Amino acid sequence: MLKIEDLNVFYGGIHAIKGISFDVPKGKITTLIGANGAGKSTTLRAICSLVKTKTGKVLFEDKNITTLQTDDIVKLGVAMVPEGRRVFPNLTVQENLDLGAFTRDDKEGIAKDQDLFCELFPRLRERLWQKGGTLSGGEQQMLAVARGLMSRPKLLMLDEPSLGLAPLLVQEIIGVIQRISQEGITILLVEQNAFAALKISDYAYVLETGTLVLKGSGEELLNNKDVKKAYLGE
Repeated sequence: MLKIEDLNVFYGGIHAIKGISFDVPKGKITTLIGANGAGKSTTLRAICSLVKTKTGKVLFEDKNITTLQTDDIVKLGVAMVPEGRRVFPNLTVQENLDLGAFTRDDKEGIAKDQDLFCELFPRLRERLWQKGGTLSGGEQQMLAVARGLMSRPKLLMLDEPSLGLAPLLVQEIIGVIQRISQEGITILLVEQNAFAALKISDYAYVLETGTLVLKGSGEELLNNKDVKKAYLGE
């Protein structure tokens, strides 16, 4: 579904992404793991044109989207849930969800999807008229994911969804990601909690200082001695 070819990204004089290439197969969960500063978030931002690429291609369903504007990429079916949740704190939960559907005009479909995602996140239904900034950290993460889903994406990119959450909430978010995948949505996950991410991943890549150094199934990387030493605390 998504294909990255020889992607290079610079921040000023810093070569942040160094010629990486990888695939995200349709209907699967693909994970990027790596330390802080490895380039994981930059990769997601480059895919949706929030940062400009120097060279390389981003192909979505065989269409070159490298130079498209971000809103046009969203219309094609790509959505990103950013690191740090980034909900609109002064808007209600309902208004945040409405903004997630800004590219759509099918009112009945939007209402149906909101019901579906409120079933996925029951606490959101109870707080539709509460301001986003007054929610707990876990609730804000649920809202950020639901808002991303409101665009009805074919590909959902999640940037550090478990960051800063208590262990029980981490498991809840990981469970939600699995259920989203079961609905047929392709997922590209960036996650520092390597153990939790690899357990649910079909495919995974290890990124170090802008370079892909390992790849394999989630299970293969879970059992890789170098990954265990560097990312799993063993």
